[in-house]
Amino acid sequence: MAEVTGIDHIYITVSDPARSEAFYDQVLMQTLGFRKNRFTLGGEPHVQYYNRLFGFVLRPARVQTPHEPYAPGLHHFCLRVDNIADVQAVAEQLIAAGIAATPAKNYPDYAPDYWATFFTDPDGVRLEVTNYRQERRDRHDGWDRA
Repeated sequence: MAEVTGIDHIYITVSDPARSEAFYDQVLMQTLGFRKNRFTLGGEPHVQYYNRLFGFVLRPARVQTPHEPYAPGLHHFCLRVDNIADVQAVAEQLIAAGIAATPAKNYPDYAPDYWATFFTDPDGVRLEVTNYRQERRDRHDGWDRA
């Protein structure tokens, strides 16, 4: 059986590419250290943000409808950083950049060590940054023992 080793890339459609690019430049490049390139696919411009693990691609929307997180499809997208201090730093950087992120806080109903900040992109896609929690570390490290 093949094992998935990670997410290779994610595409999101955006209603206003310039507006979304400015937003994701701040979130992904300035705050989270991604790099960026551009390419054209099917005659349409794409912007790809990438780090060592995966790519996050913006492509122009062909239909202009508001994002609805409770309709079938994407509810939210969560990025993980290493620790609680990183979540706090991300939240502070986003807020300082004028992005309406929630202050980092603990959500013990999710897990005892679950810390997160939440914010929304210009098209209403809900985003989250959380820490690498102990349960996730244990799952990763003990996978072959289960």
